[in-house]
Amino acid sequence: MKLRKGRAAAALAVLAVILVSGVSCATRVVGGGSSEESSSEKSTVPQTTEAPTEEPTTEPVPEDKRVHVIAAGDNLIHYSVYKNAEKLAGPGENFDFKPLYKNVKYLIEDADVAILNQETIISQSNEIRGANGGALLFNSPPEVADAVIDLGFDVFTMANNHLLDFGSDALEESIRFWNQKAEENDLTVLGAYLNEEDANNIRVREVNGVKIAFLAYAEHINGFEFPAGCPLRVVMNYEEDVIERQIKEAKEKADVVIVSAHWGVEDTHLVSEDRIELANKMVNWGADVILGCHTHTAETMEWITRDDGTKGFVFYSMGNFICCQTDNFNLVGEMPDFDIVMDSETGEITLENVGAIPNIIHYESPDFANLGVYPYSKYTPELAAVHGVPYAIPQGSSTSFSWDILNDIINESMPAEFQKLDK
Repeated sequence: MKLRKGRAAAALAVLAVILVSGVSCATRVVGGGSSEESSSEKSTVPQTTEAPTEEPTTEPVPEDKRVHVIAAGDNLIHYSVYKNAEKLAGPGENFDFKPLYKNVKYLIEDADVAILNQETIISQSNEIRGANGGALLFNSPPEVADAVIDLGFDVFTMANNHLLDFGSDALEESIRFWNQKAEENDLTVLGAYLNEEDANNIRVREVNGVKIAFLAYAEHINGFEFPAGCPLRVVMNYEEDVIERQIKEAKEKADVVIVSAHWGVEDTHLVSEDRIELANKMVNWGADVILGCHTHTAETMEWITRDDGTKGFVFYSMGNFICCQTDNFNLVGEMPDFDIVMDSETGEITLENVGAIPNIIHYESPDFANLGVYPYSKYTPELAAVHGVPYAIPQGSSTSFSWDILNDIINESMPAEFQKLDK
């Protein structure tokens, strides 16, 4: 049936309403709009979309700067030390000292800074001596330096009582030898200097973004004296005005000051009052760590509080790193082990994980065979039972040795809170 024009228009109008209603319903379901909104309004009114709110970004806090430090006491090259190295030498070699240190190599390599007190000079113009024949004179072959550099040490202190054992010319040769090694291997060498200007050139080494200054002083040089007009320089402990000036200058140039102090009475675990007094002065002048040596025995250690409430730490004596002495108390040393931490926001310096690893110098009879230095964690009751010190010549005054005696020496010389026995 054909619709009339009017009915057709009405039908179209009804259809339009139905269509609009359908669109409106669809809009309500999907968009959640009001039923009063029309499709035309939706198409003509521009829709505004708000930009998503960005979460405020926070800058990551930088990590604190950290430097792991390890140190060792007297590298004392006795006659029997270099004779062991002579037996270990391969074809075309004179000496090989490296195997003597192999058991502690992992500790030295793991450190960011490793410091060694080199107790003997190295002069190729003079005979090799290691207190043999009863004369307490020391001069070592250059292979010693090769071994301890290969071991991982990068800071060497030379201020000790044996500097003039072979005279000033031999000392100058040794200084120049170590200076050359420093240039070739990025080392820091100090404690004996070519002249006054060299002595006042504060050694600073930057490690992991932390600047560390190193200073070294000696108590005496075995009664020897520099000849008149000799420019060589060693700063002595009694020169407190120089020490104070240098520590304060070092504190201005660096974040941390480490002082090597060659001092004390040999063959005792007791710390003298004059050392305690000087240690307190050094810390108050700005020293952060003091590494004591010279006594050939391990000694106690402690925090020292400055007048402003901050603290420094002193190891009164590290004892021997290697030697062939014949008293049991000379055969246990300590290896200071600690972290320098710089706060990333304030720049404040603290010392953390401070302590010392006991090191044992082992040899067997006859002729100081199988010589080597061990950390406590690698030494055993079985090794202690065959130690050669009871049979060594010349005979010492304390020659018994066992696992229990070893532990007694450690406990007598090192406070339990600072003992690192498992490293």
